[in-house]
Amino acid sequence: MNHSLQDLMRDATRLTQAGQLGAATQAIQRALGGLVIGGAAAAAPAGEVIDVQAVEVVTRPTAAPQPTGHTPASFIGGTHSHAGLQRDYKLYLPPGAAGQALPLVVMLHGCTQDPDDFAAGTGMNALAAARGVAVLYPAQAQNANPSRCWNWFKHNHQQAGRGEAALIASLAQAVVRQHGLDAGRVFIAGLSAGGAMAALVAAAHPAQFAAVGVHSGLAPGAAQDLNSGLAAMRSGAASTAPLPVPTIAFHGDQDSTVHPRNGEQLLAAAIRGAAPAGAQTAQVQGMSAAGQRYTRSSHGLAGQPASAELWLLHGAGHAWAGGRAAGSYTDARGPDASAEMLRFFLSQPPRPR
Repeated sequence: MNHSLQDLMRDATRLTQAGQLGAATQAIQRALGGLVIGGAAAAAPAGEVIDVQAVEVVTRPTAAPQPTGHTPASFIGGTHSHAGLQRDYKLYLPPGAAGQALPLVVMLHGCTQDPDDFAAGTGMNALAAARGVAVLYPAQAQNANPSRCWNWFKHNHQQAGRGEAALIASLAQAVVRQHGLDAGRVFIAGLSAGGAMAALVAAAHPAQFAAVGVHSGLAPGAAQDLNSGLAAMRSGAASTAPLPVPTIAFHGDQDSTVHPRNGEQLLAAAIRGAAPAGAQTAQVQGMSAAGQRYTRSSHGLAGQPASAELWLLHGAGHAWAGGRAAGSYTDARGPDASAEMLRFFLSQPPRPR
């Protein structure tokens, strides 16, 4: 390898360790212009993302392994089976995750979405990198629901030990074991149908999840079949079950897909199920930097983390608040639901392991 190529690869490694993946890719592309593999010149097509580790294996076979604390971020795929069901997933591990008992956030996408779309729209991976959190994105199968909606409205997917709720909980446990994550700090969140399913999973497995986040979704017990599900989406649920874990919810008061009354019912379910004795509700009016007005209702004990929060977004529709345009169903006006969910999650006490 000539001196120039060594310099370029050294720059690429430094940029990768610093999290500057775009700049690292450009450095690798420049380096590959002079690299010969198998007798043929190898040049990266414009815009193609190169696997940094794979390039280093070819060009620096004698390099010592990087220290554990400097392992790069990864976004990997897999498949999980439980009780006769099987689903794909994507898992984000932040830089330096190897050997660390990190918290885990499970993110359930909405209808027509998939893990990549949801990750791009929520921006959760970038926030998780800054906070040292792993993020798991289960994928709904199209043969399970033609629109890739989680089947939150079907009674056979709502209890512990059966259906999609059990599959998602089992997947989270498997990922925690495989990657040495913190079993006491596992959280779950979702949008729309994913939000409704997140509430169901947390309600069915309260010992496993330390908190839940629901954006534009519904409370557990809102439906038992398609007809009651549609009715709840139109006007709110006839009845709901207690939600026995700390809960943060976001809902637009002009949401024409899932009625905003469902957000109020989520707050009430969390107060019934998770609020400590003597907790009080306080309301704050606010506005995001982009001009989105909201009312935040918080329920808890003075001087302690809130056990329940509802962010009612005035004039907002059915979209992830503070989301990025790279994904679907997002509203860039904020407030940043991803950041607020992480703040709420990490403020909660860990579950007993």
